[in-house]
Amino acid sequence: MDLKVATVIVCLCALAISPTEAGIPKCCVRTTTCSIARRFLMKVERSYVQLSSGACDISALILYVKGRDKPICAPLKMKAILEIVHRRMKQNKMKAAF
Repeated sequence: MDLKVATVIVCLCALAISPTEAGIPKCCVRTTTCSIARRFLMKVERSYVQLSSGACDISALILYVKGRDKPICAPLKMKAILEIVHRRMKQNKMKAAF
């Protein structure tokens, strides 16, 4: 009976220690200081804002660019520029459709 209890305890401990989605967050520790080329901004597949009020130390815009393995950490002010580029891309696609 003691062996069964020990086995259950070991299994529960292994489950508790295993990594989960709610583990340590991946944060940008610094943002790029050089300007980001328009060709990169046009290839952004998704982006999200990292706030310093959460688990991370700095606020940043995290850009996932098509063809790159690692995301780009950009200053938060780049969000407005990214929105302008994406808006122009949509307008150009709509013009091409007509």
